[in-house]
Amino acid sequence: MTTKEPQGKLQPELAQHIIMRAGESGQPPEQGISHLNVGNDSYLTILDREYLTRLKHNPRGSSFKLVQGYYGGGKTHFLYCVRDLAWKHGFLTALVNLSPRECPYDDPVKVYAAVAVNLCSPPMEEGIEPTRGLTDILRDLADDRVTAMGEERALHWISRTAARVSAESHSFRKAAASFMTAYLKGDEPREAALEPWLLGEPVPQSETRSLGVFEAIEPATGFKMLRSLSQVISGYGFPGMALLFDEVDRNLSLTSRKMMAVGDNLRQVVDLCGQARLPSTLFLYAVPPEFLRNVVPEYPALDQRLKSPVPLGERSPQAAVIDLEHLDLDPAELLDRMGERLLHIFETATGWRGDAKIQAHSRKLLAETMAAYTFEVSHRRLFVKTYVDFLYGQRNDGETPLSPEEAGGLIQGGYTLLEQTADEEEFLDV
Repeated sequence: MTTKEPQGKLQPELAQHIIMRAGESGQPPEQGISHLNVGNDSYLTILDREYLTRLKHNPRGSSFKLVQGYYGGGKTHFLYCVRDLAWKHGFLTALVNLSPRECPYDDPVKVYAAVAVNLCSPPMEEGIEPTRGLTDILRDLADDRVTAMGEERALHWISRTAARVSAESHSFRKAAASFMTAYLKGDEPREAALEPWLLGEPVPQSETRSLGVFEAIEPATGFKMLRSLSQVISGYGFPGMALLFDEVDRNLSLTSRKMMAVGDNLRQVVDLCGQARLPSTLFLYAVPPEFLRNVVPEYPALDQRLKSPVPLGERSPQAAVIDLEHLDLDPAELLDRMGERLLHIFETATGWRGDAKIQAHSRKLLAETMAAYTFEVSHRRLFVKTYVDFLYGQRNDGETPLSPEEAGGLIQGGYTLLEQTADEEEFLDV
């Protein structure tokens, strides 16, 4: 399968951002992922056609997919790609990194707060920062209503429509509508009292009862509030919402009690999908393969719901599991095509132009050598960091064709570095 070309011209500022993230911090770019992406178009096409298009403005539409891939094997990168697709459909998105200390999935309050803080609206155009955070999105919505219909009619819409949308939590519905009203009327004390509550921060109930908000966001109500968020977003006329959770490998060390809570919470999400309680919502949860092998079988109810004869594909678009170990390109070709994209990004970012033949030879040799190695960590992540560093050397020291010995040395040096940083922040998942 051919890899789709990115849409739109790559601007130098965005190219610089991509190279900085890939080469320095080792992370996917916040925007412009399509300029780097290769090898997973079949999955993205299915999600676009069978899910995002179908879920848009569908009050009974929601779907759950489990994304599996090894450490550094593409989970984070894939979620960024799905977020980019969801933005093209006008969806709000929240990409949440789950970890045992900061945001474990067994803690409903922390999960809700992470979604509320990370919720993003689609960027106005590529390279422009999106509005981030539930409360700022509500402010933007209120402003848009004023622009479209005037302040008086906007306030009428809030009181007659927004305040009456169907939501499991009356308190959540009341808080969101009252927050927009307070913002438009310039009632700063009321706005300041409701904002932390909507963002999942601890607020004494004595401060919210007088505002008609009687429930607290606590462990017993956290996921109810998350469902209510989905319902309110749909009721306000947004096309939908994509919730993208990235479960890092370290979460497999959770206690059995906490893992049971994670399994039960996931089972509930799977059951809710397709119901009106999660309208117009795509829910992706990314895990390492060990999660499916060692954790899911311990919870038969979840295991039964995720089982499928084959992973998601054209012949089984309804399957619950997306397996990132099976991509559209073989390893060497995948790395070569990725390097081709990186070279274009690097040239756009720096203004330097490499010799096409020399760079094609070196890139292919490095890709083939990298693919021939077997590492405990993903060779794709290692290739990205190694190749960006190689390109800087070619620009600064002069172009020379890479030899097989030099390619092996570069790879071994990068592998040693990854071993030293294995317990630090994740490198680029591609």
